[in-house]
Amino acid sequence: MKAVGYAKSLPIDDADALIDVDVARPEPGPRDLRVAVKAISVNPVDFKVRKRAAPPAGQIKILGYDAAGVVESVGSEVTLFRPGDEVFYAGSIGRQGTNAELHLVDERIVGRKPTTLSFAQAAALPLTSITAWELLFDRLGVRPGKAHDPRTLLITGGAGGVGSILIQLARRLTALTVVATASRPQTQAWCRELGADAVIDHSRAMQPQIDALKLPPVALIASLTNTDQHFPALVEILAPQGKVALIDDPATLNPMLLKPKSASLHWEAMFARSTYTTPDMIAQHDLLNEVADLIDAGVLRTTLDQTFGTINAANLRRAHALLESGKSVGKIVLEGW
Repeated sequence: MKAVGYAKSLPIDDADALIDVDVARPEPGPRDLRVAVKAISVNPVDFKVRKRAAPPAGQIKILGYDAAGVVESVGSEVTLFRPGDEVFYAGSIGRQGTNAELHLVDERIVGRKPTTLSFAQAAALPLTSITAWELLFDRLGVRPGKAHDPRTLLITGGAGGVGSILIQLARRLTALTVVATASRPQTQAWCRELGADAVIDHSRAMQPQIDALKLPPVALIASLTNTDQHFPALVEILAPQGKVALIDDPATLNPMLLKPKSASLHWEAMFARSTYTTPDMIAQHDLLNEVADLIDAGVLRTTLDQTFGTINAANLRRAHALLESGKSVGKIVLEGW
C-alpha cells in the first residue's frame, strides 16, 4: 500500500525529508480498526517528530496524527465500530501514522465522522479538538454551561489549529469572556470570525491592551505557542489564584513566577491517554462523538483553511514547510491518493 514516511531526520527543503513508499498492509490487533484513510491533516507534532525522532537504520517512520476515513476491517474484540463506518480520529504517537492508505487505530480513541462534513473537513478536527477540549474542561476545570461566569479566558496564538477550536468551544459551550491573541490582520480577523470577544496583538505589550478592554479578570490562560517568550507577560496579566495551561515545548520556564499569585500551571498532552493506555482512554471516543454532534448541530465548524491536494510526499513537504514557518492559519488538509 502507498504511504509517506522518512528514513532520516532532514530539513524540510531536502527532497528526502519525506518520501513516497510502499509498505505492507497492517494487521489489526484485538481492539484495532483498520481504516481506509480518505483525508489527513498536518499538525506541529508532525514536523517536531520528523526533526527529533530518526527511525532505526533501514526503517521508515510514517507520520500523521489526524485522519478521516472508512473502517475497512476490525479486530476480534472491537465493539464500537464495524466495517463501512465513517470515522475520524487523531491516532497514537507510539504507532505508525495516518499518512498511509490503511491505518491501524485503537477503537477507544476514534469517533464517528460528522455526517455534515466531507472527509477533508472532518480530518481537520480530531487532534486539535481533543487538545482544546481536554485543556479547557480537564486541565483548566471549566464547566460547560451558559450560567454566568465572571472570568476571562486568554488564548495566545488563537489562529492556530488548537486556538481555532478552543475559541469556539469556550465561546459556544461556556459563559467565559474569550480574548485571543494574533499579530496579523488576517489572523486577527480569523479569531473574530470564530467568536473571540476581543483580539489583542501578542507582538506588542499585552497588559495595556488587556487593561484597555475593561473585561472580567483574566483567570484562565491557554498558552498555545511561544510560551517561553510570553510567560512573564502572561503571569503579569493572570488574576490571583488563576490557572495557566500550555501545550508547547518551552526551552525555559520559571514556574516560581506563579507563586506570589498562588496560581497553577497545567500541561495538556492529548497523546497521554493512548500512550499510557489509561483506564479512561475511551473518553476520547466519547469526546469526538460529542464534537461530531456539535458540528452536525451547527454549534461548531471545521477549522480547515487550505487543502494541499492528494496525499503524497511533495504535498506533505509543502504542508510541513508552511507549518514550520509559523504563518499558517487554521488547518492544512490533504485528501485522496
